[in-house]
Amino acid sequence: MSAQDASKHRSATWPEDIAQRYRALGYWTGDTLHAHLERAAARHPQRTALVCGTRRWTHAGLQAHILAAAAGLHAAGIGAGDRVIVQLPNIAEFVVATFGLFRIGAVPLFAQVAHRRSEITQFIEQGDVSAWITVDRHAGFDHRALVREVRALRPTLRSVLIVGDAAEFASFDALCAPGAAVVVDASDSGAAACDIALLQLSGGSTGIPKLIPRTHDDYLYSIRESARICAIDEQTVFLCALPASHNFTMSSPGIFGVLGAGGCVVMTRAADPATCFALIEREGVDTVALVPALAQAWLDSSKRRDHDLRSLRLVQIGGAHLAPSIAARVEPELGGTLQQVFGMAEGLVNYTRLDDPPERRIGAQGRPISPGDEIRIVDDEDCEVPEGQVGHLLARGPYTIRGYYRSTHIDFDAWGRDPDTGAFTTDGFYRTGDRVRRTSDGDLVVVGRAKDQINRGGEKIAAEEVEAHLLAHPDIVEAALVAVPDHALGEKPCAFIVGRDTLPTVRALQVFLRGRGIADYKIPDRCIAIGSLPRTPIGKIDKPALRRLLVAHTAPTETALP
Repeated sequence: MSAQDASKHRSATWPEDIAQRYRALGYWTGDTLHAHLERAAARHPQRTALVCGTRRWTHAGLQAHILAAAAGLHAAGIGAGDRVIVQLPNIAEFVVATFGLFRIGAVPLFAQVAHRRSEITQFIEQGDVSAWITVDRHAGFDHRALVREVRALRPTLRSVLIVGDAAEFASFDALCAPGAAVVVDASDSGAAACDIALLQLSGGSTGIPKLIPRTHDDYLYSIRESARICAIDEQTVFLCALPASHNFTMSSPGIFGVLGAGGCVVMTRAADPATCFALIEREGVDTVALVPALAQAWLDSSKRRDHDLRSLRLVQIGGAHLAPSIAARVEPELGGTLQQVFGMAEGLVNYTRLDDPPERRIGAQGRPISPGDEIRIVDDEDCEVPEGQVGHLLARGPYTIRGYYRSTHIDFDAWGRDPDTGAFTTDGFYRTGDRVRRTSDGDLVVVGRAKDQINRGGEKIAAEEVEAHLLAHPDIVEAALVAVPDHALGEKPCAFIVGRDTLPTVRALQVFLRGRGIADYKIPDRCIAIGSLPRTPIGKIDKPALRRLLVAHTAPTETALP
């Protein structure tokens, strides 16, 4: 990497006075994610690191695959500072590709396997993406067809690597197989701890998710502290049942935390009870991370009586509100200690602690991981609310970003306040969009959201994005997306639609939205025709009124689309 390239790659840093303070406090150690994993492999070379189907790799074996992938990715023209979409399901190649990119200083941008043309093209534009790693097929969907579609729209995409049957594209399997290429020089990884390590997706309330830049320093601090709080060590066996690309699954403490401690990660594409219970019994899984909808499915499954789940030590649940009635069932019915996890990809993570009394683990969402976390709970005017009262949660600290990645910037100069979203205060606090209260014990209790966002089983849906797609339909004049309470998923999206002379059926509308290239989980489960949308005194769509109509079923002009 040239000096000019290195300068560009390292142009994004935290404000230097703040960075110095976090280093002086020992939060940031100057380490990198790939170096952290390499040291774990050196300590525990023969321990099992990764189980994926019939594949079982030791830590030494995993490192061989990662180093070969680094060489193969470099040979494919990917270098330090390049942004690369990683869109892979829960397979071993997710870990190999991610750490291979870290190893050469490239920056993975983690897309969900459910994302389609609309999201991927936006990510390419926002992140100035040069390469894309994805899978041939997943859940019946041909991702190679998606690549062809996107490439026609974004010809600047230089490289595409496919796991599995690559068709006319480059084969990740062939390019990155151990022994297929000369391993890159281990003395030059192309990355420093202050560099952006990865880009994640916000669960934001407006349009396409924004890109969240995380440095090696801040992300690794969160991972290390999470592993300590959760008592993760080389004996840990973690079942990766949630999507690997989610921040919760990767770092709380997740895949990265377990591998960095010398433990074992068991990957599964299927999160259903029968599959997961069999893996828990076979592999001696002791740690799992679930969203509430999945936890409830596991609790309600008769299959748990058919399998030995006594190895479970820790059951983490996060990503959405966990009803106390469900929380109370976890320990007696699944075994292991319940740990509630409340956090966000932008940074702040809260855990109930393993030695908290049961009532705290059941009734609260925990407290921050770091003494350096600064929490403010404020009213609509940004004034602090009295202790114990509900307000908007603001956060600042050694692993909470101070700005989104700015798509208008070609380099990584991305850390200032974002004036377009108002997501950050002028003094660097992140507005989480959550409404919380703090207990006398210091725990946060989440009571709702202030952002216009729907949480469908842990998948965040920005209402504005889906509304824009609905309004593209020639027969729709106005549209508003709101959340419908759902017993299994927590919330589902419902669209209120003001139409012209005729309206499409629900099925026709779903086909239309799929044709627009959005992920299936964003498509409304229910659509309602309404004569006009209620408005607030200043003319905005009154979504609380729409939600009340749904609950009360009293909308006089409401008609469910056929």
